[in-house]
Amino acid sequence: MKYKFLIAILAVLPVLLNGQSTMQVDTDSVYIPGTNVGFSMTLIPGGKYLMGNPESQTDNRPDEGPQFEVAVDSFWIGTYEVTFQEYNVFRDKALDLPPSDSVEWDADAFARPSPPYEDPTFGMGKDGFPAVSMTQFAALQFCKWISQKTGEFYRLPTEAEWEYACKAGTNATHYFGEDSTQLDNHGWHYENSDEVYHKPGEKQANPWGLYDMLGNVSEWTLDQYQENAYEQLASMDKVNPWIIPTSLHPRTVRGGSWDNDPEDLSCTCRIESSKKWKERDPQIPKSFWWNTDSPFVGFRLVKPYNQPSQEEQDAFWALVLGD
Repeated sequence: MKYKFLIAILAVLPVLLNGQSTMQVDTDSVYIPGTNVGFSMTLIPGGKYLMGNPESQTDNRPDEGPQFEVAVDSFWIGTYEVTFQEYNVFRDKALDLPPSDSVEWDADAFARPSPPYEDPTFGMGKDGFPAVSMTQFAALQFCKWISQKTGEFYRLPTEAEWEYACKAGTNATHYFGEDSTQLDNHGWHYENSDEVYHKPGEKQANPWGLYDMLGNVSEWTLDQYQENAYEQLASMDKVNPWIIPTSLHPRTVRGGSWDNDPEDLSCTCRIESSKKWKERDPQIPKSFWWNTDSPFVGFRLVKPYNQPSQEEQDAFWALVLGD
């Protein structure tokens, strides 16, 4: 069965001017029903782009090339990385209140994160900071919960969507161009972060108004990690390609983090998840929800512009969560 989670194109690829997109940014503020906790989503019009690193052939890096053209359908993506303030409404049943007095809401109907074995933030902070150290399973469960809470379908981005949103109409490893001296203005990395993550939005946004696409925390995507993923994706359907996971590890995280060297921060940076991210977890079995050793990984929400049917949503959750 072929699942179609992303549908018709809203607009063609925006006009480029000096390597920068002229697209007018459209954002929407969303509040989690029953709370005053909100987040911002930015509309990304669908279009075609060159996926991969334009320098991959000279750098000889199979995980970043060669380039090939793909198309993605329109979607909303989180303007910022998901924060602990948002994640804690899901985590704490007492905060998960009914959307209104007239709407029934069964807070007991959802699986929720177990207590972490250790502080998932490593003391770096929760108030206003990106939610980190959760597994991809936990990030997907958050997406499923907020989909049911809001009545709109949310999920993680595919690699193709994430890279498209990061490049923002450019064809470069860094959306701001090849002037490496600009990197400090756009991303937190090992040399400028003081070895901690920071509150989202403190650096400059990309041309499409998205913050922290480079650095701060790496971000989960839906794809199985393959070193030759670009080669595989190039051989697949060129519309909304996705390497569907068949094993728990490795999965793909994107963008680089506060703990990465500056040269690793790019729109084509691909990092594989690892069992070592749970190395200090003594539990048997180890937690499905938390990693004891990945305070450099968070996530960002995606909402397809054209929402899938309930049947398609059910099929998606069964595929990615085994529901």
